[in-house]
Amino acid sequence: MMTMMFLLSALAGCTGGDEAVDLDDSDGGYDYASNVDNHRMLMGDVCDIKDLSGAYDWDGVKDIYENGEHAEKSDGSYRTLMGFADASGKNHAYDDYYGADGSWNDFVSAAIDGTGPFAGESDTVRDQATEKGIQNGVMTAYAIHELNAAIIKAEAGNWGPDDAQHAWDEGWAFYHGPDDADADYDGCGPYATADKRAGNFGTANADGTAATNVATLAAMNAGLTAMQNEDMQGLVDARDEILKNVVIVYSQASVRYASKMTDDLAAGDAADYDKHQAEGHAFFRVIEAYVADYTDACYNNQTHGMAYIGAAEAAHCDGFDWVTSPSTGEDVCYNMGAGHYVYAEATTEEICDGFASVFPESGMPGFYADYGASQIVDIFDLSDDGDSTADYEAHVRMYLQPAWDAFGITA
Repeated sequence: MMTMMFLLSALAGCTGGDEAVDLDDSDGGYDYASNVDNHRMLMGDVCDIKDLSGAYDWDGVKDIYENGEHAEKSDGSYRTLMGFADASGKNHAYDDYYGADGSWNDFVSAAIDGTGPFAGESDTVRDQATEKGIQNGVMTAYAIHELNAAIIKAEAGNWGPDDAQHAWDEGWAFYHGPDDADADYDGCGPYATADKRAGNFGTANADGTAATNVATLAAMNAGLTAMQNEDMQGLVDARDEILKNVVIVYSQASVRYASKMTDDLAAGDAADYDKHQAEGHAFFRVIEAYVADYTDACYNNQTHGMAYIGAAEAAHCDGFDWVTSPSTGEDVCYNMGAGHYVYAEATTEEICDGFASVFPESGMPGFYADYGASQIVDIFDLSDDGDSTADYEAHVRMYLQPAWDAFGITA
Protein backbone atom coordinates (compact mmCIF):
# COMPACT_ATOMS: atom_id res chain seq x y z
CA MET A 1 0.00 0.00 0.00
CA MET A 2 2.76 2.45 0.93
CA THR A 3 4.73 1.69 -2.24
CA MET A 4 1.63 2.20 -4.39
CA MET A 5 0.99 5.55 -2.70
CA PHE A 6 4.49 6.71 -3.58
CA LEU A 7 4.19 5.61 -7.19
CA LEU A 8 0.87 7.36 -7.62
CA SER A 9 2.23 10.56 -6.14
CA ALA A 10 5.15 10.54 -8.55
CA LEU A 11 2.86 10.01 -11.53
CA ALA A 12 0.73 12.90 -10.29
CA GLY A 13 3.64 15.22 -11.05
CA CYS A 14 5.24 15.89 -7.68
CA THR A 15 8.71 16.15 -9.23
CA GLY A 16 10.15 18.57 -11.74
CA GLY A 17 11.56 18.02 -15.21
CA ASP A 18 10.06 16.54 -18.34
CA GLU A 19 9.63 13.11 -16.76
CA ALA A 20 8.41 12.25 -13.28
CA VAL A 21 10.81 10.29 -11.09
CA ASP A 22 9.41 7.30 -9.24
CA LEU A 23 10.87 7.32 -5.73
CA ASP A 24 10.80 4.31 -3.46
CA ASP A 25 9.64 4.65 0.13
CA SER A 26 12.98 4.75 1.94
CA ASP A 27 16.33 6.53 1.99
CA GLY A 28 19.50 5.48 3.76
CA GLY A 29 17.83 2.96 6.06
CA TYR A 30 14.85 5.12 7.04
CA ASP A 31 11.40 3.96 5.88
CA TYR A 32 9.07 6.89 5.39
CA ALA A 33 5.67 6.73 7.07
CA SER A 34 4.20 9.24 4.62
CA ASN A 35 4.68 10.69 1.16
CA VAL A 36 7.47 13.28 1.17
CA ASP A 37 8.63 12.83 -2.43
CA ASN A 38 8.42 16.55 -3.15
CA HIS A 39 10.55 17.37 -0.13
CA ARG A 40 13.10 14.71 -1.04
CA MET A 41 13.48 16.09 -4.55
CA LEU A 42 14.52 19.51 -3.22
CA MET A 43 17.96 17.98 -2.74
CA GLY A 44 18.23 17.92 -6.53
CA ASP A 45 18.21 21.71 -6.45
CA VAL A 46 21.10 21.64 -3.99
CA CYS A 47 23.12 19.34 -6.25
CA ASP A 48 22.59 21.53 -9.30
CA ILE A 49 23.42 24.69 -7.37
CA LYS A 50 26.67 23.12 -6.19
CA ASP A 51 27.66 22.46 -9.80
CA LEU A 52 26.70 25.94 -10.98
CA SER A 53 28.34 27.65 -8.03
CA GLY A 54 31.56 25.76 -8.66
CA ALA A 55 31.48 27.16 -12.20
CA TYR A 56 30.76 30.66 -10.81
CA ASP A 57 27.48 30.79 -12.75
CA TRP A 58 25.79 33.13 -10.31
CA ASP A 59 22.76 33.79 -12.52
CA GLY A 60 22.14 30.05 -12.79
CA VAL A 61 22.56 29.60 -9.04
CA LYS A 62 20.17 32.42 -8.28
CA ASP A 63 17.54 31.11 -10.69
CA ILE A 64 17.37 27.68 -9.06
CA TYR A 65 17.69 29.07 -5.52
CA GLU A 66 14.81 31.51 -6.00
CA ASN A 67 12.55 29.66 -8.45
CA GLY A 68 13.22 25.97 -7.88
CA GLU A 69 13.84 23.18 -10.36
CA HIS A 70 13.16 19.67 -9.06
CA ALA A 71 10.55 19.88 -6.29
CA GLU A 72 7.40 20.56 -8.31
CA LYS A 73 4.18 20.57 -6.33
CA SER A 74 0.83 19.21 -7.49
CA ASP A 75 -0.33 22.74 -8.42
CA GLY A 76 2.65 23.24 -10.74
CA SER A 77 4.54 25.58 -8.42
CA TYR A 78 7.94 24.69 -7.01
CA ARG A 79 9.22 24.30 -3.51
CA THR A 80 12.32 26.51 -3.34
CA LEU A 81 15.36 26.74 -1.15
CA MET A 82 14.92 30.48 -0.83
CA GLY A 83 11.29 30.03 0.16
CA PHE A 84 12.36 28.26 3.32
CA ALA A 85 15.57 30.19 4.00
CA ASP A 86 13.71 33.51 3.81
CA ALA A 87 10.64 32.44 5.79
CA SER A 88 9.80 33.73 9.25
CA GLY A 89 8.46 31.84 12.24
CA LYS A 90 10.32 28.60 11.58
CA ASN A 91 11.03 26.11 14.35
CA HIS A 92 14.78 26.56 14.60
CA ALA A 93 17.09 28.79 16.65
CA TYR A 94 18.81 30.75 13.89
CA ASP A 95 16.48 33.69 13.36
CA ASP A 96 16.15 34.45 17.06
CA TYR A 97 19.89 34.17 17.54
CA TYR A 98 20.79 36.43 14.62
CA GLY A 99 17.89 38.78 15.28
CA ALA A 100 16.49 38.60 11.76
CA ASP A 101 13.80 36.65 9.95
CA GLY A 102 15.23 34.66 7.07
CA SER A 103 18.74 34.78 8.50
CA TRP A 104 20.00 31.95 6.31
CA ASN A 105 18.69 33.68 3.21
CA ASP A 106 20.55 36.83 4.23
CA PHE A 107 23.76 34.81 4.34
CA VAL A 108 23.24 32.82 1.14
CA SER A 109 21.90 35.70 -0.96
CA ALA A 110 24.84 37.88 0.06
CA ALA A 111 27.24 35.13 -1.03
CA ILE A 112 25.45 34.67 -4.37
CA ASP A 113 25.28 38.42 -5.06
CA GLY A 114 28.71 39.30 -3.67
CA THR A 115 27.27 41.81 -1.21
CA GLY A 116 27.50 42.41 2.54
CA PRO A 117 30.36 40.39 4.05
CA PHE A 118 31.08 38.96 0.59
CA ALA A 119 31.49 42.31 -1.17
CA GLY A 120 34.86 42.32 -2.90
CA GLU A 121 35.50 38.66 -2.10
CA SER A 122 36.71 36.24 -4.76
CA ASP A 123 34.44 33.88 -6.67
CA THR A 124 36.10 31.03 -4.77
CA VAL A 125 35.09 32.50 -1.41
CA ARG A 126 31.55 33.18 -2.62
CA ASP A 127 31.31 29.65 -4.02
CA GLN A 128 32.31 28.05 -0.73
CA ALA A 129 29.87 30.18 1.25
CA THR A 130 27.06 29.52 -1.23
CA GLU A 131 27.59 25.77 -1.41
CA LYS A 132 28.18 25.27 2.30
CA GLY A 133 25.49 27.74 3.26
CA ILE A 134 22.83 25.93 1.22
CA GLN A 135 23.89 22.28 1.63
CA ASN A 136 24.57 22.60 5.34
CA GLY A 137 22.97 25.75 6.68
CA VAL A 138 19.65 25.88 4.85
CA MET A 139 19.11 22.11 4.74
CA THR A 140 20.04 21.58 8.40
CA ALA A 141 17.75 24.44 9.42
CA TYR A 142 14.98 22.90 7.33
CA ALA A 143 15.52 19.49 8.95
CA ILE A 144 15.56 20.90 12.49
CA HIS A 145 12.41 22.88 11.75
CA GLU A 146 10.57 19.73 10.70
CA LEU A 147 11.75 17.67 13.68
CA ASN A 148 10.51 20.38 16.02
CA ALA A 149 7.29 20.66 14.01
CA ALA A 150 6.73 16.95 14.62
CA ILE A 151 7.01 17.51 18.37
CA ILE A 152 4.59 20.45 18.22
CA LYS A 153 2.05 18.36 16.30
CA ALA A 154 2.46 15.47 18.73
CA GLU A 155 1.96 17.80 21.69
CA ALA A 156 -1.36 18.77 20.12
CA GLY A 157 -2.33 15.10 19.94
CA ASN A 158 -1.73 14.76 16.19
CA TRP A 159 0.59 11.75 16.16
CA GLY A 160 -0.31 10.16 12.82
CA PRO A 161 1.38 9.80 9.42
CA ASP A 162 -0.47 12.84 8.09
CA ASP A 163 0.75 15.01 10.96
CA ALA A 164 3.70 14.47 13.33
CA GLN A 165 5.10 11.49 11.44
CA HIS A 166 4.88 13.40 8.16
CA ALA A 167 6.89 16.30 9.59
CA TRP A 168 9.46 13.85 10.98
CA ASP A 169 9.76 12.23 7.54
CA GLU A 170 10.41 15.65 6.03
CA GLY A 171 13.27 16.14 8.47
CA TRP A 172 15.06 13.07 7.11
CA ALA A 173 14.28 14.10 3.52
CA PHE A 174 16.09 17.39 4.05
CA TYR A 175 18.98 15.84 5.97
CA HIS A 176 19.61 12.86 3.69
CA GLY A 177 17.92 13.32 0.31
CA PRO A 178 16.82 10.61 -2.15
CA ASP A 179 19.22 7.80 -3.04
CA ASP A 180 17.19 6.31 -5.89
CA ALA A 181 18.94 5.40 -9.14
CA ASP A 182 17.04 8.10 -11.07
CA ALA A 183 17.30 10.69 -8.30
CA ASP A 184 20.63 10.06 -6.59
CA TYR A 185 20.97 13.27 -4.64
CA ASP A 186 22.07 11.99 -1.24
CA GLY A 187 25.58 13.36 -1.80
CA CYS A 188 24.37 16.94 -1.55
CA GLY A 189 22.95 17.22 1.97
CA PRO A 190 24.16 17.37 5.57
CA TYR A 191 24.34 13.57 5.62
CA ALA A 192 27.09 13.68 3.00
CA THR A 193 29.00 16.33 4.94
CA ALA A 194 28.89 14.13 8.03
CA ASP A 195 30.45 11.25 6.09
CA LYS A 196 33.23 13.51 4.76
CA ARG A 197 34.09 14.84 8.20
CA ALA A 198 34.07 11.32 9.63
CA GLY A 199 36.62 10.41 6.98
CA ASN A 200 38.80 13.29 8.15
CA PHE A 201 38.53 12.40 11.84
CA GLY A 202 38.53 8.61 11.63
CA THR A 203 34.99 8.29 12.97
CA ALA A 204 33.46 6.32 10.10
CA ASN A 205 32.61 2.62 10.08
CA ALA A 206 34.01 0.10 7.59
CA ASP A 207 31.41 1.16 5.02
CA GLY A 208 32.48 4.80 5.27
CA THR A 209 29.34 5.86 7.14
CA ALA A 210 29.92 8.46 9.82
CA ALA A 211 29.28 7.46 13.42
CA THR A 212 27.12 10.59 13.56
CA ASN A 213 24.99 9.34 10.68
CA VAL A 214 24.63 5.91 12.28
CA ALA A 215 23.45 7.60 15.47
CA THR A 216 21.19 10.03 13.61
CA LEU A 217 19.52 7.24 11.63
CA ALA A 218 18.94 5.27 14.84
CA ALA A 219 17.41 8.36 16.44
CA MET A 220 15.20 8.99 13.40
CA ASN A 221 13.87 5.45 13.57
CA ALA A 222 13.46 5.69 17.34
CA GLY A 223 11.54 8.94 16.95
CA LEU A 224 9.20 7.41 14.39
CA THR A 225 8.56 4.45 16.69
CA ALA A 226 7.95 6.85 19.57
CA MET A 227 5.27 8.66 17.57
CA GLN A 228 3.62 5.39 16.60
CA ASN A 229 3.47 4.59 20.33
CA GLU A 230 2.54 8.17 21.32
CA ASP A 231 5.67 8.36 23.47
CA MET A 232 6.48 12.06 23.88
CA GLN A 233 9.66 11.62 25.92
CA GLY A 234 10.99 9.13 23.40
CA LEU A 235 10.30 11.61 20.60
CA VAL A 236 12.03 14.50 22.39
CA ASP A 237 15.00 12.30 23.25
CA ALA A 238 15.33 11.32 19.59
CA ARG A 239 15.29 14.97 18.49
CA ASP A 240 17.92 15.85 21.09
CA GLU A 241 20.16 13.00 19.95
CA ILE A 242 19.95 14.22 16.36
CA LEU A 243 20.82 17.78 17.39
CA LYS A 244 23.79 16.48 19.40
CA ASN A 245 25.13 14.76 16.30
CA VAL A 246 24.62 17.88 14.21
CA VAL A 247 26.82 19.69 16.74
CA ILE A 248 29.46 16.97 16.38
CA VAL A 249 29.49 17.15 12.57
CA TYR A 250 29.87 20.90 12.36
CA SER A 251 32.30 21.05 15.27
CA GLN A 252 34.47 18.67 13.25
CA ALA A 253 34.08 20.93 10.22
CA SER A 254 34.94 24.06 12.21
CA VAL A 255 38.02 22.43 13.73
CA ARG A 256 39.17 21.07 10.37
CA TYR A 257 39.05 24.36 8.52
CA ALA A 258 40.58 26.28 11.41
CA SER A 259 43.50 23.86 11.20
CA LYS A 260 43.75 24.37 7.45
CA MET A 261 43.88 28.13 7.95
CA THR A 262 46.90 27.78 10.23
CA ASP A 263 48.64 25.58 7.66
CA ASP A 264 47.81 28.04 4.87
CA LEU A 265 49.38 30.93 6.77
CA ALA A 266 52.50 28.87 7.46
CA ALA A 267 52.75 28.12 3.74
CA GLY A 268 52.09 31.74 2.77
CA ASP A 269 49.08 30.68 0.70
CA ALA A 270 46.62 33.57 0.97
CA ALA A 271 44.17 32.17 -1.59
CA ASP A 272 43.75 28.86 0.23
CA TYR A 273 43.53 30.72 3.54
CA ASP A 274 40.62 32.78 2.21
CA LYS A 275 38.91 29.68 0.79
CA HIS A 276 39.22 27.66 3.99
CA GLN A 277 38.18 30.62 6.11
CA ALA A 278 34.98 30.92 4.05
CA GLU A 279 34.29 27.22 4.55
CA GLY A 280 34.82 27.49 8.29
CA HIS A 281 32.68 30.62 8.34
CA ALA A 282 29.73 28.77 6.81
CA PHE A 283 30.20 25.55 8.76
CA PHE A 284 30.38 27.20 12.17
CA ARG A 285 27.24 29.17 11.40
CA VAL A 286 25.32 25.86 11.29
CA ILE A 287 25.88 25.33 15.02
CA GLU A 288 26.59 28.80 16.36
CA ALA A 289 23.01 29.41 17.46
CA TYR A 290 22.97 26.08 19.31
CA VAL A 291 26.35 26.23 21.04
CA ALA A 292 26.85 29.93 21.76
CA ASP A 293 24.97 29.95 25.06
CA TYR A 294 27.40 27.37 26.43
CA THR A 295 30.48 29.51 25.71
CA ASP A 296 30.08 32.23 28.36
CA ALA A 297 33.25 33.34 30.12
CA CYS A 298 34.58 35.35 33.06
CA TYR A 299 37.63 37.60 32.75
CA ASN A 300 40.44 37.39 35.30
CA ASN A 301 42.27 40.69 35.80
CA GLN A 302 45.36 38.95 37.21
CA THR A 303 46.04 36.43 34.45
CA HIS A 304 44.21 38.47 31.78
CA GLY A 305 42.71 35.16 30.73
CA MET A 306 39.20 33.79 30.60
CA ALA A 307 37.40 31.13 32.59
CA TYR A 308 35.03 29.30 30.24
CA ILE A 309 32.10 28.53 32.52
CA GLY A 310 29.49 27.28 30.05
CA ALA A 311 25.91 28.54 30.14
CA ALA A 312 26.01 31.09 32.93
CA GLU A 313 25.00 34.49 34.26
CA ALA A 314 27.05 37.53 35.24
CA ALA A 315 26.64 36.72 38.94
CA HIS A 316 28.60 33.51 38.45
CA CYS A 317 31.73 35.58 37.91
CA ASP A 318 31.42 36.69 41.55
CA GLY A 319 31.34 33.08 42.72
CA PHE A 320 35.02 32.09 42.60
CA ASP A 321 36.48 31.11 45.99
CA TRP A 322 39.91 29.91 47.10
CA VAL A 323 39.14 26.62 48.85
CA THR A 324 40.79 23.37 49.81
CA SER A 325 39.74 20.48 47.61
CA PRO A 326 38.35 17.63 49.75
CA SER A 327 39.55 15.08 47.20
CA THR A 328 43.16 16.24 46.74
CA GLY A 329 43.81 18.49 49.74
CA GLU A 330 45.13 21.17 47.39
CA ASP A 331 43.96 24.78 47.35
CA VAL A 332 41.99 25.57 44.18
CA CYS A 333 39.98 28.40 42.67
CA TYR A 334 36.50 26.90 42.74
CA ASN A 335 33.09 28.06 41.53
CA MET A 336 30.18 25.90 42.67
CA GLY A 337 27.48 27.94 40.90
CA ALA A 338 29.24 27.65 37.55
CA GLY A 339 28.97 23.88 37.44
CA HIS A 340 31.68 23.16 40.03
CA TYR A 341 34.21 24.85 37.78
CA VAL A 342 37.89 24.96 38.77
CA TYR A 343 40.06 27.70 37.28
CA ALA A 344 43.36 25.84 36.97
CA GLU A 345 45.37 28.94 36.05
CA ALA A 346 44.80 30.38 39.54
CA THR A 347 47.78 29.25 41.60
CA THR A 348 47.22 31.76 44.40
CA GLU A 349 44.29 33.30 46.24
CA GLU A 350 45.18 36.68 44.76
CA ILE A 351 44.69 35.33 41.26
CA CYS A 352 41.43 33.68 42.27
CA ASP A 353 40.20 37.04 43.55
CA GLY A 354 40.69 38.45 40.06
CA PHE A 355 37.15 37.67 38.95
CA ALA A 356 34.08 39.90 39.17
CA SER A 357 30.84 40.39 37.31
CA VAL A 358 31.77 44.08 37.20
CA PHE A 359 35.14 45.37 38.38
CA PRO A 360 34.38 48.07 40.95
CA GLU A 361 37.37 50.32 40.31
CA SER A 362 37.01 50.53 36.54
CA GLY A 363 33.35 49.68 36.07
CA MET A 364 34.38 47.28 33.32
CA PRO A 365 32.39 44.07 32.88
CA GLY A 366 33.92 40.77 33.89
CA PHE A 367 31.24 38.57 32.35
CA TYR A 368 31.10 37.93 28.61
CA ALA A 369 28.07 36.11 27.24
CA ASP A 370 28.71 33.83 24.24
CA TYR A 371 32.38 34.73 24.44
CA GLY A 372 33.76 31.54 22.91
CA ALA A 373 31.34 31.67 19.99
CA SER A 374 32.23 35.30 19.33
CA GLN A 375 35.92 34.39 19.23
CA ILE A 376 35.27 31.65 16.66
CA VAL A 377 33.27 34.12 14.58
CA ASP A 378 36.28 36.44 14.67
CA ILE A 379 38.59 33.63 13.51
CA PHE A 380 36.35 33.00 10.50
CA ASP A 381 35.71 36.70 9.82
CA LEU A 382 36.41 37.15 6.11
CA SER A 383 37.98 40.55 6.71
CA ASP A 384 40.66 39.02 8.97
CA ASP A 385 43.85 38.19 7.08
CA GLY A 386 45.07 35.97 9.90
CA ASP A 387 47.79 35.67 12.51
CA SER A 388 50.64 33.36 11.54
CA THR A 389 51.48 32.78 15.21
CA ALA A 390 47.99 31.53 16.11
CA ASP A 391 46.96 27.90 16.45
CA TYR A 392 43.40 28.26 15.21
CA GLU A 393 42.48 24.62 15.71
CA ALA A 394 43.50 24.76 19.38
CA HIS A 395 41.52 27.96 19.84
CA VAL A 396 38.36 26.58 18.26
CA ARG A 397 38.60 23.43 20.35
CA MET A 398 39.04 25.47 23.52
CA TYR A 399 36.07 27.71 22.77
CA LEU A 400 33.80 24.77 21.88
CA GLN A 401 34.76 22.51 24.79
CA PRO A 402 32.09 23.86 27.20
CA ALA A 403 29.44 23.26 24.53
CA TRP A 404 30.70 19.73 23.96
CA ASP A 405 30.48 19.14 27.70
CA ALA A 406 26.90 20.42 27.74
CA PHE A 407 25.87 18.12 24.88
CA GLY A 408 27.68 15.14 26.38
CA ILE A 409 30.16 14.97 23.51
CA THR A 410 33.28 13.15 24.62
CA ALA A 411 34.98 12.24 21.34
